Order: sequence, then structure tokens, then C-alpha cells
Amino acid sequence: MSVDFNGIGQGSVTPQRTTADRSGNAGKASSAPDSQPQGQTRGTSGESVSLSSQAKNLKQLEQKLGDYPEMDDDRIAEIRSALENGTYKIDAEKLAQKMLEMDQSIFG
Repeated sequence: MSVDFNGIGQGSVTPQRTTADRSGNAGKASSAPDSQPQGQTRGTSGESVSLSSQAKNLKQLEQKLGDYPEMDDDRIAEIRSALENGTYKIDAEKLAQKMLEMDQSIFG
């Protein structure tokens, strides 16, 4: 199904049906059920969208992550101060282990 974006007004989208869609659905009457399963929404044209449980979990995770700041300002200030003072120590073994873990998670 193609959508005509030229006629978009306040939230309205005009779907254009192909010839196959028209002939395949010509004898069918569209009836919308009164009750909808959880996670399913029905548009004004009678079409529905259903979210999988994985999509719902991802949405919840996205909302939780949105609560955290993008950067930990306190940690940045602590590291900056340690670098300026010359007291910042790098644990080479820990760094190497983290690099190996990252490589393993990316390449398997």
C-alpha cells in the first residue's frame, strides 16, 4: 500500500490502494471489532498496528534510559581533576579485559 504524503493535514494521511488491493477486497465488508487486544491501535481508516512484546519491552527500556543523564558530570569532574593532579591511574589489565569483552560482544 502506498501513502500520499502530499495531502497531509492535521494528522490525516490518505492511503492509496493498488489495483490488486481493490480487487482482492472488493467483496469483503470491513468490520471493526469493538474490543481490541492490548498493544493494538486502530486508525481512522480501520487499519490496525500491533506491537510485539519485544517492542513493548524496548519502549519501556527507552523510557527508563531517558531518566538517566547523558553524561555523569560528577565522574567527569573527578577524572579531570585526577588527570590535572597526575593521580589518575590506568589499570592496564582491566583495560585489556574490557577491550576483549567489547571485541567478544561485537564479533562473537
